[in-house]
Amino acid sequence: MARTFLLGVAALTAVVWPGDSAGQGISAIVLSIGDGDTIRVRQGGRAITVRLACIDAPEVAQSPYGQQARLYLQQRLPIGREVVLDVKTTDRYGRTVAEVFSSVNINLALVEDGQAFAYRQYLSGCNAKDYLDAEFRAGRRRFGVWQVRGGITRPWDFRRGRRSASIPDGTPTWMATAMERPENPFADWGRGGTGTGPPKRHHRLKSGVL
Repeated sequence: MARTFLLGVAALTAVVWPGDSAGQGISAIVLSIGDGDTIRVRQGGRAITVRLACIDAPEVAQSPYGQQARLYLQQRLPIGREVVLDVKTTDRYGRTVAEVFSSVNINLALVEDGQAFAYRQYLSGCNAKDYLDAEFRAGRRRFGVWQVRGGITRPWDFRRGRRSASIPDGTPTWMATAMERPENPFADWGRGGTGTGPPKRHHRLKSGVL
């Protein structure tokens, strides 16, 4: 039933919104779907990971919404589908941050159909009004993550909560969450940097000892 629902909702996004022009984008072929906002594609003879720009989909652990977002993306972008990437930047984890187009703006469709939130902190690289308007419509129609009044816990808050939670076996929080998606995937977006490489740590010298 969930699959039928998602396919039915997807049909609503067949219209082309103002933000659906990819311009001079980069062509790529879909290899796999990671989660609701991450895909792998082949571009120029190499495989790259793409983080969908300007949106944040529920974590897989936010059942069932994370799984539904991934299923939705699998339906919209089957393996072998040609897409166009409107690249914004590269994040510090080496992922290409981009809007993904396949007849429509897939990023925007996820928000419109309630499968992701507009990532307000990182909307500067996209048409913010399009994303906020799409989110408003999804909330009004109670689609996806908006079936819960006010929407489910935002993914960025969910990740923050997991990081701050105590771990019974004593495993350091940073180690337990090291493989999770970063809270701020576009941390260097808009600062003039590429965002590649880990953040530098600055140590204070005390008595000549580092």
